[in-house]
Amino acid sequence: MTDDTKHLIEVFDKRVERRNHRREFFKSALGAIAVAGAGAGALSVAGKAQAADVTDPDVLNFALNLEYLEAQFYNYAVFGTGLPANQLTGTGKQGTVSGGRKVVFTDPIVAAYAKEIAQDETQHVAFLRTALGSSAVAQPAIDIGSTPTSAFSNAARAAGLVGAGVAFDPYANDENFLLGAFIFEDVGVTAYKGAAPLITNKTYLEAAAGILAVEAYHASLVRTVLYAKGIDTPSLRTSADAISNARDSLDGTTDLDQGISPTTINGALASNIVPLDNNGIAFSRSTGQVLNIVYLNNAAVAMGGFFPAGVNGSLNMSAAN
Repeated sequence: MTDDTKHLIEVFDKRVERRNHRREFFKSALGAIAVAGAGAGALSVAGKAQAADVTDPDVLNFALNLEYLEAQFYNYAVFGTGLPANQLTGTGKQGTVSGGRKVVFTDPIVAAYAKEIAQDETQHVAFLRTALGSSAVAQPAIDIGSTPTSAFSNAARAAGLVGAGVAFDPYANDENFLLGAFIFEDVGVTAYKGAAPLITNKTYLEAAAGILAVEAYHASLVRTVLYAKGIDTPSLRTSADAISNARDSLDGTTDLDQGISPTTINGALASNIVPLDNNGIAFSRSTGQVLNIVYLNNAAVAMGGFFPAGVNGSLNMSAAN
């Protein structure tokens, strides 16, 4: 292990204290949300939202579905086990997790990142479930397997990473794990940003903004490591770009995604770690567009892909593109 690697791991350890501060924020927010939740208003939504009136609990339950998916993927990849049973119950049909296993990481930096993200996503699930109380949706059926017909394989096939009948295994090695994580992370950021205008209660909005910031950090971690590894392995960078293009092909005609290949600024080479529009602002996706990607379908459907039986809650239809 090099001195640089030892130093980076020491930096990761020091993050524990900062994460404790973040937990205190969540605990403070829970009390306020419990009081405000019953009076959360409704908002008439235009565009691609599926319901005429969307309440704050509707939006948070939509987010909870996505957090279930991320938390289960990272927990299986890091620990070889999923979320505890008491974090899976709720309204709607509770489903099981298909696939998932521990990754034998060879890069200690990737392993450290993965463990941190797994802990954060587990906390997000617990936080949203407590905030929603008895209205929290149950975990739906989730497919994070590695067979030729799994959601990961179908997503990789749509990106051109594997051929017909070939499996993509996100647990096989560090690089595959990063590509699997890349499928989710940018989508989570655009989902929370797109949902922000739908939230009417300021306490809910502050809590969602806190999670959005964490998801953005996660996305940047994954993009940064893929970018760095792609310098020596261009095919890895090309694979990430292909995943980005596949996401864009699912969520409509507007370009809401960017890969990680270098770009030029004023004629000089620059990285593309942070995907932004021409105003330097992160992209947004509607709930329908988010479901296009996780359902792996560019039509209006109620299930598919990583959620083979659909998500729980009122916001459950993908958009017709």
